[in-house]
Amino acid sequence: MFDQLSSRLSSAFKKLKGEGTVKEKHLDETLGELRRALLEADVHLDVVKDFRERVREKALGAEVSSSLSPGQQVIKIVSQELTDLLGGQARPLKLPQQKCGTVLLVGLQGSGKTTTAAKLAKNLKENGRIPMLVSADFSRPAAREQLAVLGEQVGVKVFQDVDDGPVEAAKAAYKLATLRGFDALIVDTAGRLHVDEALMDELKRVVKATGPSETLFVGDAMTGQDAVRSAQAFDEAVDLTGIVLTKLDGDARGGAALSMARVTGKPVRFAGLGEKPDAFELFRPDRMVSRLLGMGDVLTLIERAEKVVDADAAREMTKRARKGELTLDDFKEQLLQVRKMGSMEELVSMLPGASGFKGSLDVDERWSVHAEAIINSMTKAERKSAQLMNPSRKRRVAKGAGRPLSEVNRLLKSFKQAKKLHSKMLTAGRQGKRMPNLPFAR
Repeated sequence: MFDQLSSRLSSAFKKLKGEGTVKEKHLDETLGELRRALLEADVHLDVVKDFRERVREKALGAEVSSSLSPGQQVIKIVSQELTDLLGGQARPLKLPQQKCGTVLLVGLQGSGKTTTAAKLAKNLKENGRIPMLVSADFSRPAAREQLAVLGEQVGVKVFQDVDDGPVEAAKAAYKLATLRGFDALIVDTAGRLHVDEALMDELKRVVKATGPSETLFVGDAMTGQDAVRSAQAFDEAVDLTGIVLTKLDGDARGGAALSMARVTGKPVRFAGLGEKPDAFELFRPDRMVSRLLGMGDVLTLIERAEKVVDADAAREMTKRARKGELTLDDFKEQLLQVRKMGSMEELVSMLPGASGFKGSLDVDERWSVHAEAIINSMTKAERKSAQLMNPSRKRRVAKGAGRPLSEVNRLLKSFKQAKKLHSKMLTAGRQGKRMPNLPFAR
């Protein structure tokens, strides 16, 4: 989502390249570009003014490190200020260890609260907690049924035993969670199309009934300054402890994320990156800023790879690679793993320096799906030995997969290149050079 802002920030810093000192004239030109970039990204005007002045003051008063150019020094200051603006550091939930802690999700209708409730439950479960879900949304049709379906998908119990209203449902769910040994209760509250007195009164009663450890505002990143104003209103009513930004995989301009944290004084805690239950992660300000400034986010890339790669299977594949026995089944498995990590465009954005060419990158996200169909159309012998693929076999596979012959040839060429890459990596490893354990590349 931050592509446009990232591009503008990179452009702004070009004015400082090659300078021996941080000159006020060039700094002001750069900060002017920075100001325009932030405003175009829909960052709140007061936030932009405050941010610009802090950067200017620190940049002019800073001693330039001998290891950094003036341009790099300013980028370092901007990086730190942006990180501080977004909350400074990752903030996991603070839930009690000896009793059930309640997480209250609030926000306007359509912001993604119900989906976020299920994603958060899955996240807590993966981190050793025993969560339970309850819907306190008696206003939106089928809201409770939707949460029940999502809860079943992520394997988390959903409380549905009380129909007397949101406060009674939340209170009964908390009592049951405590009795049954659950250590986290996630309450999905009702929203409205706009902030109103009835909504806030209902929320205050739910807060009083459950005594939440965390109250998180769920904001749609696509709604820009409307989300900022809503967050401010909810914070004044129920005292937020943090923000969850949804739809960060969309093409919003990014200003809401920067503004919300500053205007409310509450950090962004989690980010929703798509519809799937696992498209949800702890928000790490330093990594987001690194991507904003075109420096990539290799740590997140590595973490995603670790989540989808089976270590034992990877070791077996490495053994086969040493013997030159990699197969098209191996290739398919690697393609599936990359697909689970996210879109190619998103993965490329995590590579250092990628912002310079990302806009011109033509990535066909359907390629791996088509490649999987082609491999599935091959016989077991053909998948084991790609050398068997003569013209008649290629035509048969193309017809079976419903893909053109050119795509079959393209797949086989990619597989051959991938085998060469693995061979080079293994050779480098035997020579004592450290090489990354990369998946097959297209």
